Amino acid sequence: MAVPKRKMSRSNTRSRRAQWKTAAVATVACPQCKSAKMPHAACSVCGTYNGRQVLDV
Repeated sequence: MAVPKRKMSRSNTRSRRAQWKTAAVATVACPQCKSAKMPHAACSVCGTYNGRQVLDV
Protein backbone atom coordinates (compact mmCIF):
# COMPACT_ATOMS: atom_id res chain seq x y z
CA MET A 1 0.00 0.00 0.00
CA ALA A 2 1.33 3.44 -0.90
CA VAL A 3 2.15 5.60 2.09
CA PRO A 4 3.22 9.26 1.75
CA LYS A 5 6.80 9.87 2.77
CA ARG A 6 6.13 13.40 4.05
CA LYS A 7 3.21 15.33 5.43
CA MET A 8 1.37 17.30 2.75
CA SER A 9 1.29 21.02 3.52
CA ARG A 10 -1.96 22.78 4.28
CA SER A 11 -1.80 24.88 1.10
CA ASN A 12 -1.21 21.83 -1.09
CA THR A 13 -4.08 19.99 0.57
CA ARG A 14 -6.44 22.93 0.12
CA SER A 15 -5.43 23.48 -3.51
CA ARG A 16 -6.15 19.84 -4.26
CA ARG A 17 -9.50 19.98 -2.49
CA ALA A 18 -10.42 23.16 -4.39
CA GLN A 19 -10.83 21.03 -7.52
CA TRP A 20 -13.65 18.91 -5.97
CA LYS A 21 -16.60 20.39 -7.83
CA THR A 22 -20.10 19.08 -8.24
CA ALA A 23 -21.65 18.95 -11.68
CA ALA A 24 -25.19 20.06 -12.42
CA VAL A 25 -27.66 17.23 -12.90
CA ALA A 26 -28.31 16.58 -16.59
CA THR A 27 -31.96 16.85 -17.58
CA VAL A 28 -33.81 16.30 -20.83
CA ALA A 29 -37.31 17.32 -21.91
CA CYS A 30 -39.97 14.63 -21.69
CA PRO A 31 -41.29 13.93 -25.21
CA GLN A 32 -44.89 13.68 -23.93
CA CYS A 33 -45.34 16.54 -21.46
CA LYS A 34 -42.12 18.54 -22.14
CA SER A 35 -41.22 18.74 -18.44
CA ALA A 36 -37.60 18.28 -17.31
CA LYS A 37 -36.65 14.73 -16.37
CA MET A 38 -33.47 12.75 -15.85
CA PRO A 39 -32.30 10.83 -18.93
CA HIS A 40 -33.00 7.07 -19.10
CA ALA A 41 -35.68 7.37 -16.38
CA ALA A 42 -39.47 7.46 -16.31
CA CYS A 43 -41.05 10.91 -16.21
CA SER A 44 -42.36 11.71 -12.75
CA VAL A 45 -45.03 14.09 -14.13
CA CYS A 46 -46.76 11.96 -16.78
CA GLY A 47 -45.29 8.52 -15.96
CA THR A 48 -44.10 7.59 -19.45
CA TYR A 49 -40.83 6.03 -20.55
CA ASN A 50 -39.78 5.29 -24.11
CA GLY A 51 -43.27 6.12 -25.43
CA ARG A 52 -45.09 3.78 -23.01
CA GLN A 53 -47.05 4.44 -19.81
CA VAL A 54 -45.04 2.76 -17.02
CA LEU A 55 -46.14 4.65 -13.89
CA ASP A 56 -49.63 5.42 -12.60
CA VAL A 57 -49.52 9.13 -11.85
